[in-house]
Amino acid sequence: MTVRNLDALFEPKSVALVGASRRPGSLGAVLARNLFTGGFQGPIMPVHPRHEAIEGVLAYPSVEALPQAPDLAVIATPPETVAGLVKAFGDRGTRAAVIITAGFGEGDFVEGGAAGETRRQAILDASKPNLLRLVGPNCLGMMVPGIGLNASFSHLAPLPGDLAFVTQSGAMVTAMLDWATPRGIGFSKIVSLGDKADVDFGDLLDYLAMDVKTRAILLYIESVVHARKFLSAARIAARNKPVIVVKGGRHAEGAAAAASHTGALAGADAVYDAVFARAGLLRVYSLNELFDAAETLANLSHQRRRPGKGGGGSARLAILTNGGGLGVLATDALIDEGGRLAPLSQETKQALDACLPATWSGANPVDIIGDASGARYRDALEALLKEPAADAVLVMHCPTAIASARDAAEAVVETLAKAGKASKPVFTAWVGEQAVAEARRLFAREGIAGYDTPEQAVRAFMHLEHYRRNQALLRRVPHPVPAAEQPDRSSVRRLLEKALAEEREWLSEAEAKAVLQAYGIPVVATEVVATPEAAAEAAAAIGGPVALKILSRDITHKSDLGGVALDLQGEEAVREAAETMNRRIAGAQPQARLEGFTVQAMCRRPKARELILGVVDDPQFGPVMLFGQGGTAVEVIADKALALPPLDPILAQAMMAETKVYRLLQGYRGEAAAALDEIAACLVRLSQLVADMPEVAEVDINPLLADSEGVIALDARVRVLPLADPLAPPAARLAIRPYPRELERNIVLPDGSTVFMRPLRPSDAAALRAGFRDLDPEDVRMRFHTPIGSMPDAMLARLTQLDYAREMALAAFAQPPTKAPGKAGDGHEGLGVVRLAADPDNRRAEFAILVRSDNKRRGLGSAMMRAILDYAADRGIGEVWGSVLAANTAMLSLCRKLGFSLIREEDGLVYVSRRLISLENDSQIR
Repeated sequence: MTVRNLDALFEPKSVALVGASRRPGSLGAVLARNLFTGGFQGPIMPVHPRHEAIEGVLAYPSVEALPQAPDLAVIATPPETVAGLVKAFGDRGTRAAVIITAGFGEGDFVEGGAAGETRRQAILDASKPNLLRLVGPNCLGMMVPGIGLNASFSHLAPLPGDLAFVTQSGAMVTAMLDWATPRGIGFSKIVSLGDKADVDFGDLLDYLAMDVKTRAILLYIESVVHARKFLSAARIAARNKPVIVVKGGRHAEGAAAAASHTGALAGADAVYDAVFARAGLLRVYSLNELFDAAETLANLSHQRRRPGKGGGGSARLAILTNGGGLGVLATDALIDEGGRLAPLSQETKQALDACLPATWSGANPVDIIGDASGARYRDALEALLKEPAADAVLVMHCPTAIASARDAAEAVVETLAKAGKASKPVFTAWVGEQAVAEARRLFAREGIAGYDTPEQAVRAFMHLEHYRRNQALLRRVPHPVPAAEQPDRSSVRRLLEKALAEEREWLSEAEAKAVLQAYGIPVVATEVVATPEAAAEAAAAIGGPVALKILSRDITHKSDLGGVALDLQGEEAVREAAETMNRRIAGAQPQARLEGFTVQAMCRRPKARELILGVVDDPQFGPVMLFGQGGTAVEVIADKALALPPLDPILAQAMMAETKVYRLLQGYRGEAAAALDEIAACLVRLSQLVADMPEVAEVDINPLLADSEGVIALDARVRVLPLADPLAPPAARLAIRPYPRELERNIVLPDGSTVFMRPLRPSDAAALRAGFRDLDPEDVRMRFHTPIGSMPDAMLARLTQLDYAREMALAAFAQPPTKAPGKAGDGHEGLGVVRLAADPDNRRAEFAILVRSDNKRRGLGSAMMRAILDYAADRGIGEVWGSVLAANTAMLSLCRKLGFSLIREEDGLVYVSRRLISLENDSQIR
C-alpha cells in the first residue's frame, strides 16, 4: 500500500501525451483537445513519431527527445508499445502515468487473453524500478479541475469543486458529469481506475483522506482486490470525511453451492454490505442514489452529519408540509425505508398551536394547510427545529394559487441562517416543475438539500441515518468488559490436527461442540455411540426424553435425510428410531459412511428463540460472521446480518440489531427479553475462534437457543481445511487485523519491578480516560503540546480503536502481586502508553509516549520506547520520528540515548528521527 508519487498524478507541473492524433473524432484527438483546452498552466508535451505539432503545439519524436522529464505521462498507444514507454518515462524521471489503452487481460472477452496478462505484468515490471505510479490500463483517464488538468477522453469537462469521484468504470465518469454540471456541483479529483494494475481504491482513499481540497469521496466499485489495504484506507478516510459507495455487480451468478446454512445465507453482495458498514462508508444502490447522497452529505456541515449523543440509526423525522397528501406519501416512504415519525412533545405542539391555524393537523406530519405563507413556514420550522425527538426535518411545498413557493423557500433559508450550525439537518422537497423552479435554484445556491419528490427526500434522510449509524460504530467507545476466561486453544488445536490428519473436512457433531465449548460457548451435553443398542443405553443413562441424530462425516444437513429424531422416550423407542434411521439413510444415500449416533437430552426451553451463528470464508474478505433467525427454515426466512471479525460487544450488538428477530429477543407482549449480552458474547467468542484457528473455514451453530435464562447451542458444524500458506500468521486471512496477542509481554524495570505490556484495546477507553484525569497538567501539555482539560469520546475512540495493520499502541500495567505473570491489564492499574502510527507506505512512522506522572524516572519510558522501536523494526518500518516540545528536556535526552537524531527545531518543537533500515531502495514496498 502506498501513496508514493501520487502528488505527480494530482499536482503535476508538466504533462506528456503519447498517442495524440490529428484525426477528428479519434480517441487521441479528444485526449489532446481536453489536455490543451482544459486550462492547465504547465507545459504539455505531445510525443508523436510523425507529426511536427499537435493542436498547434510542437511535438517530439520520442520520450528521449523531450526537453524535460514530465511529472505525468498520458499514454494511449497500442498495448504492445506501452511497457517500453513506461520504462522510458521512468528512466527520464517521470513519476506517474495514466494508461488509457486496453488489451491487458482485463477479462475473458478482451482480445489478447494470456498475451494481455503478459503485457500487464510487463508494464508493472517496467514501472517498478523507478516507482512510477500507473493509473489504468483500460481507463477513461483522470481530471483535476482546480488546476485545469483533463487527462481523459470524456466529452464533458467538470466544474471545480470539493467532491472526489473514483470509479472502476469510465462510463460512470460521463454519467456523473452529465448529472453534476447542470446542478453546479464540482469536483476536486476524478479518476477512472480501469484495470487497477497499480493504483487502486486503497491508494486513492489514503491520498484523498488527507486532501484538504476534497470534502467528500464518491466511489463506484465493482471489485476489491486487496481487502485489508482497502479497509484500512477506507476507515481512515471515513473518519475524516464522508465516503459514499455504489457497488456494481451485486448478483454473483454461478456462485458455488454452499455446504452449510451459513454459506447459503452469506452471499457476496451481503459481504460487501458488511465491509462498507465496518469501514464507516455509506452504501447506496444506484447512480441516482449516489447523486442524491452526494448532494445530501455535501450540503450538510460536519456538525449536522455526525452522530448525536445517542449514536446513529434512530431515524426519527419531523415532516412539515402544506399538503396532506405529500405528508402521507412521505410517511409511507419513511416507514418503507425503516424510519420513524418523530413524536411531538407537548412544548412543540403548544408552539405550533400558537403560530398555526386551528385546522393544522395537530400531529406529525405537520400539515400547515395549503394557504401557508412564508411566515407560517418560518414559525413552524422554528418550532420543529427545537423538537428533541426529531433527528431531522423534512419541509415540503406543493404549488397553490394563493401561496408563493418562492416566499416559502426564502422563509426556510432565513430560518436556517438564523439557526446556524446548531440546526438539525433539514431536507426540502418543493414538488412540481415550473412553479417551484426558482425555489429549487435558491436552495441549491444556499447549499440546502433539495429534492423533487417526497420519496427522494426521505431516501436522502435515510442515507444520512445509515451514514450516522456507521460513523457511530466507527467512533464507538466500548464499556470496560470483565476479563473473560481464556479459550482452551491447545485442545482445539489437537481436534483440528486430528481431523486434517484423517483428511476430514467436517468435524463430527461432538467434535464441533467440543470446539465451541473450549471457546466458552455453551453447548448441550452430547453422547457419541456406535450402535442402536448403545444409543438406547445412553438414553437410559440420561433419563427423560432425548434427541437422536445420525453421525456421518458425509451428511451435511441431517434433517433433510431423516437423520434427526426428537422427544424419544425410553430405550426401545431410541433403539427403533436408530435402526429406522440407519435403514432410511442407507437407502437414500448409500455412499454415506455411517459412524454411529449422538444422543442428547431434550432441551426444554419453550420460550427460547432459535438463532443461527456462523462463519463462512469469503474469497476476497476472508472470514465473515453471520447472525440471524435459525431453525430448519433458515434459508427460507433469510433473516440475517453479516459482519467482519474481529467483533467486540458493541459491534456484535449492532450486528444483531440489523435483524428482525432482534426485536423479538428484546421482549415482546409480556415475554422477557433474551440474554442479549450472552448472545453477543457468543459472537465475540466465535470471532476469536476464527482469528486463532486459520484452519477453520466454516462454522454453523444452528440452532442456538436464547431466552432470558441464557443461551445454549443444540447443534453445530465446523469445517476445516489445510492451510494454503503454513508460514503465514494465523490472522493473515482476516480483512481486519485482530488484537495481536503475541505482543503481550512482561518487562522487568531497573528497580526490579515487573510491568505487563500489551496492545491497547477499545475496551481500555474508560481506563484511559481515568488515567488522563490523574495526569499532571504539565505532563499533558508536554504530550499534547497544548493544555487539554478532558478527553472527549471522539478522542478516546481515535486513541483506542486501532487499525493494528497500520498503527500500534502498547500500554503498560502494574503487575498485581496476586496475579500470575502475563495476565495483568484487565481493569488493573495503567502506567503509560506509547503509540506508533505508520504512513500508508509503511516507510515512516510517528511515535508518541505518555507515562503517568507518578511513574516517571523508573525507566518505564525507556522500556516502552524500546518495545515500540522493536515492533517498528519487525514491521519493516524504515524511520521512526516524533515531535517533542523544546522544553521537554527529559524526553529529548531519552531520544538521544535511544539513537534519535535531532533534525530541526521549529516553533518550539524539536523534530527527532531514528533510521531503522535504509530507505534508499524501497521500490519493493509496492
